[in-house]
Amino acid sequence: MSKPVVFVSDLGLRDEFVGVCHAVIARISPGSTVIDISHGVAPHDIQAGGLVLAESLRFAPADAVGLAVIDPGVGTDRLAIAVETGSGRQLVGPDNGVLSLAWRADGGAKRAVSIIAPEIVVQPISSVFHGRDVFAPAAAHLAAGADLAALGPEVPVADLTLARLAEPEVERAKVSGEVLDVDRFGNVRLNVRPSHLRDAGLEDVSVLHVATLGQEADAPRISTYGGVGVGQYGALVDAWGWIAIIRYEANAAAELGVQSGDVVWLTAAD
Repeated sequence: MSKPVVFVSDLGLRDEFVGVCHAVIARISPGSTVIDISHGVAPHDIQAGGLVLAESLRFAPADAVGLAVIDPGVGTDRLAIAVETGSGRQLVGPDNGVLSLAWRADGGAKRAVSIIAPEIVVQPISSVFHGRDVFAPAAAHLAAGADLAALGPEVPVADLTLARLAEPEVERAKVSGEVLDVDRFGNVRLNVRPSHLRDAGLEDVSVLHVATLGQEADAPRISTYGGVGVGQYGALVDAWGWIAIIRYEANAAAELGVQSGDVVWLTAAD
């Protein structure tokens, strides 16, 4: 029985890149379903792509192969790797940290290999499109039942590159966080959990004051997007358990002037 492949990338849909990766997988493992989680990850945003993969795999079949192609170092000496997690899931992608959030959430990295076996990769390998020539075929062979060892030599898991989400700074009555992501609606996801608000003594605050380097706003605590009026700010727990700052039917990120990586301070509104 062929396994499904869960696919995340920054390749976009304007060009043929994603479709060609699908074609390679279909040729090697025609029984595999490819689940396209997102190909709209911001170009080269390893942290965002890794977060999308890690959070999405929780809802995928237990045997699904995770495939991530966010690869600004394509063609350099960074390794192409396949990893088996503590729970037995297999992940494929570049060794730049993009897989690390997923294996950390899935029991850690149990073993890893470098994808170099000539019978696995597509020859000749393009120096600018390892998604097609290395990662997609490796994921397809795993989905078709190949063992990790068939892909290439073992790599010590201690040597793998890790991506680390920044932890918010929690003080009395203040949380200094960071923008993890801005979605297509302009909602601002922070690296802040409800537990961080609790630790700062802000758990029961009904209105949060949101400050950025250039703007500030008051955001009532709400449980649904429609909990505030059109154009008004709100602070809610998003579908993945993060605190998000939204403007109902408007763009919070544009008004606050923030993007991924920017600092945001949360306090109680006066």
